[in-house]
Amino acid sequence: MPNTEAGRDPRLPDSPDTVVVFTDLNCSFAHVAVHRLHTTRRRLGLEGRVWFDLRAFPLELFNEEVNARPGVDSEISVLGALEPDAGWRLWQGPDWTYPVTTLPALEAVEAAKAQSWQASEQLDLALRRAFWAEGRCISMRHVILDTARATGVVDVDALADALDTGTARRAVFEQYRAACDGRVRCSPHVFLYDGTESANPGVSARWVNGDFGVGAPVIDEDRPAVYEELLMRAAKLLGDAGGDA
Repeated sequence: MPNTEAGRDPRLPDSPDTVVVFTDLNCSFAHVAVHRLHTTRRRLGLEGRVWFDLRAFPLELFNEEVNARPGVDSEISVLGALEPDAGWRLWQGPDWTYPVTTLPALEAVEAAKAQSWQASEQLDLALRRAFWAEGRCISMRHVILDTARATGVVDVDALADALDTGTARRAVFEQYRAACDGRVRCSPHVFLYDGTESANPGVSARWVNGDFGVGAPVIDEDRPAVYEELLMRAAKLLGDAGGDA
């Protein structure tokens, strides 16, 4: 059901040239997914035609607690082995420098959409690398802005103003509410314009010897080809809508 209809599904993209991706920034499964989306889109020659609408799935709001470092650390070697080029490193700083929230960074990604899809995508990607590969505290305003500056495509002054005035904050919480009640099953969860969806695309995992933060993840299935299937489906929808004219 397209978003233009009355009673639209708020999870779906507003147009066929966008792919909605509900994620959190400190979710290792999402780090794999976003990396695969970018590399697959590039390989298929769809850059500039299909865009990623990164939406907030704030784990801290769903769980009402910090996304625990022991759980995140336990995932790095397992998920890192799936996509080592995404950039991974165990946290090297003191515990008190570990990000306690991703809400400001998620808000920044949303705010950058007012500049362009490219600005939002590149900021999201850079913030993921800042956390996962560089061990930076992406809870901090100055880290978010430094990361934005390094992309070379984000207007940092405009982003700082958006953060300081909270212009994108409502949208982040609207995305959270749209994801509640199991409507979005996890980070990451991908939605296409026609309602096609995939939760944690291609990856099936379980925990052994305890849940998140205690045990360790085991990957039962990994099928990266699902990303080509999703993006080719998105390209077909775009073509059917006349977007390749």
